[in-house]
Amino acid sequence: MTTHEIHNYLVTHGIKPFPHKVAIMQYLQKNHIHPTSDQIYNYLLPDLPTLSKTTVYNTLKLFCEKKAAIALFIDEKNVRYDSNLYAHAHFRCKQCNAIFDVPLEPTDIPPCRDSEELYTEETQIYFFGKCKECNS
Repeated sequence: MTTHEIHNYLVTHGIKPFPHKVAIMQYLQKNHIHPTSDQIYNYLLPDLPTLSKTTVYNTLKLFCEKKAAIALFIDEKNVRYDSNLYAHAHFRCKQCNAIFDVPLEPTDIPPCRDSEELYTEETQIYFFGKCKECNS
């Protein structure tokens, strides 16, 4: 996505497109590695020396609240972030800890039977094992 497209994407999600927000979303869009907030901070810091870890964390939290990104709890140590909002699952290699998108059709996702007490807002599917590289 271009900077202009990122700007429009954020506005569409009700987010004011301040430069640090645009930079963080641009990183998420270009780097499909499901990064942690620290990875994003360390990458952006040389170009945005006034950026703080708190700003990155709060911006990612806002992205998730506004449904512009999703938080992944696939890693026991860190929250990971993903800007791919299309239906898909995630696979984490137990050896190298890399996280990969796994394509899913919406019909592949089992329905949650909502009741008077349960209202599904989000579904996440995780797979664990070894990636091709680590299984060789």
